[in-house]
Amino acid sequence: MFGKVVAVTARIERVVTEGVVTVDGAEHKVENNTWIIGDDSEVIVIDPARDAEAILSSVGEREVLAVICTHGLPDHVGGAIEVAARDEAVVALNRKDRQLWRETWQDTYPDIDMEDEGLFGVADVELEVMTTPGITLGGVCLYVEAMGAVFTGKTLLADGPGKIGGEYPALADQLTAIGERLFTLPHDTRVLPAHGEETTIGDLEPHFDDWLSGGLTGGGDTPAEEGPLADGTRAAGIRLNLNGD
Repeated sequence: MFGKVVAVTARIERVVTEGVVTVDGAEHKVENNTWIIGDDSEVIVIDPARDAEAILSSVGEREVLAVICTHGLPDHVGGAIEVAARDEAVVALNRKDRQLWRETWQDTYPDIDMEDEGLFGVADVELEVMTTPGITLGGVCLYVEAMGAVFTGKTLLADGPGKIGGEYPALADQLTAIGERLFTLPHDTRVLPAHGEETTIGDLEPHFDDWLSGGLTGGGDTPAEEGPLADGTRAAGIRLNLNGD
């Protein structure tokens, strides 16, 4: 499945956007990573957060071929329609996250229902869809073998598995997805998450046994009250139904 990373013309860029949300009467800043992958003429935009203007400014005159959302949560789809509309690009989401999508976009659906092992092409690379449920039913990651990189959304962050509202909605499913889909990738694979800084598979994999043995739920994990929130969905007040589409 995995081959040697070869020279390509495509490159990866990060756009950090932020917004202010109110929780219990207090305002908090929320930061998100939007990733742009492509070359000098065409790109794919991954997880367009709320600031479509900032994202399109980074895209510049390049054509947006597709907008891909790794989850249906608001901080992954908030700029999707506006970013896609400029070049009449398609929007892609796993069908199982349609219910979440509709919490942000009530009058529309994505154009493409992503499935496991689906492929998207841009410039001279392909993005392979890897279904990774746990954070949401329809969560996905996108693996770019030719560039040695994987876009992990909220499934896996630099400090471990992502959360919603300071909690793990379906931790067993999330850890299964991480172990079977992500930690089987080469150790030097770049992990490009929706929040925070990047890391590598090799940096995170040694912690997996501790996560499995309960290290993630041992307490003392209180969200910071100041500074940008790593978990924008907590502030957004999202409630998930993990029992159906």
